[in-house]
Amino acid sequence: MTNYAVLIGALDTKGIEFRFVKEGLERLGIPTLIIDVGVLDTPLFEPDIRAEEVAVAAGTTLEQLRQINDRGKAVTAMAEGAFQILKRLVSERRVGGVFGMGGTAGTTVGAAAMKAVPIGIPKLLVSTVASGNTRPYVGVKDVTMMYSVVDIAGINKLSRRILSNAVYALAGMVKEIQAESSIQEERVTLGMTMFGVTTPCVTRVREILETRGYDLLVFHATGAGGMAMEELIDAGYIKGVLDITTTELADELVGGIFSAGPHRLEAGARADIPQVVSVGAMDMVNFGQTETIPAQFKDRQFYQHNPTTTLMRTTEEENRRLGTILAEKLNQASNKTVVIFPKGGVSLLDLPSKAFHGPEQREALYSSLKSTLKPEIPFIETDFDINDPSVATLIATTMIRLMEGNSNE
Repeated sequence: MTNYAVLIGALDTKGIEFRFVKEGLERLGIPTLIIDVGVLDTPLFEPDIRAEEVAVAAGTTLEQLRQINDRGKAVTAMAEGAFQILKRLVSERRVGGVFGMGGTAGTTVGAAAMKAVPIGIPKLLVSTVASGNTRPYVGVKDVTMMYSVVDIAGINKLSRRILSNAVYALAGMVKEIQAESSIQEERVTLGMTMFGVTTPCVTRVREILETRGYDLLVFHATGAGGMAMEELIDAGYIKGVLDITTTELADELVGGIFSAGPHRLEAGARADIPQVVSVGAMDMVNFGQTETIPAQFKDRQFYQHNPTTTLMRTTEEENRRLGTILAEKLNQASNKTVVIFPKGGVSLLDLPSKAFHGPEQREALYSSLKSTLKPEIPFIETDFDINDPSVATLIATTMIRLMEGNSNE
């Protein structure tokens, strides 16, 4: 089956530019497949998948969209249709890479469609909005966004250079993926979560498991990191989880900036894979600069982590609720799950003489977690803090036992 570079764009208004990219990729030996999402007029050249088919995939027709004459509704519909078609092409193993370009509309459609493509397959968006906030377009996908500098409006001296760079970039990524596809990767991939305040623990765990032959993916628990890990679990890419840093639950509960949404810590149970879970950095909720902290928290305890990040200590009640939330999520998992609780501290700040040292908060977290967790899930307690080398060794050997079934580790 041929792996195409799939180009998604409005060939009625951006046909010249998409033809330039198509021809450039084909000169480099990359076959292309064109999806037309134009609504206004006939395409400049014949696509492989016409706009009529895209509209039908979204549950409407091109004629209806033209009659409604609402640009916002048309963009939404064509984005959905492109997503559905690209999802089918992925399932047919026909996608080697994806390309989109345009202003806000073209970027929206291209980015929405790319959500159907697994992490690892190249995705490139040339966009007029790539110099601003790109999170709404990138989400948790590995989308490469290139700022177009000038509008996508014809081929001129500058746009020719920008689009040529994009062609070479996508072609290089696609060819590298094709070359790698012939190499069988034998190492088992595990996912881990980390924060700066749990780095010593995660580093030692990673070193132990890499020596054992595992491939470790470490995710920064900043909301997007947790969501990306969960998506890779659902995709079957990650075969075991060391969820050491579960702080994203605190941001979701209290209203911090690093929430991973209400479904964090659920993918492992769905996939029925081994999980070693701890409570790293649950002593904190994350905010930006001090002036951005909501007024209702003005009397709370804070720590200035850096000029752009302010940490807020979680309270006893919040920890009590966090323990219950964590346990209820893990109760959906099988007996492949183990919880490890470091009673000496959950981060570098939760230590004697440090800013967030809190025995009472830690006890609230411990009690609610232990009492809510179903008896079938092992609950291992240690008197040391999470960054003590013995805790890292315990986490690593527990994961090895779960993965390899060796009770003598």
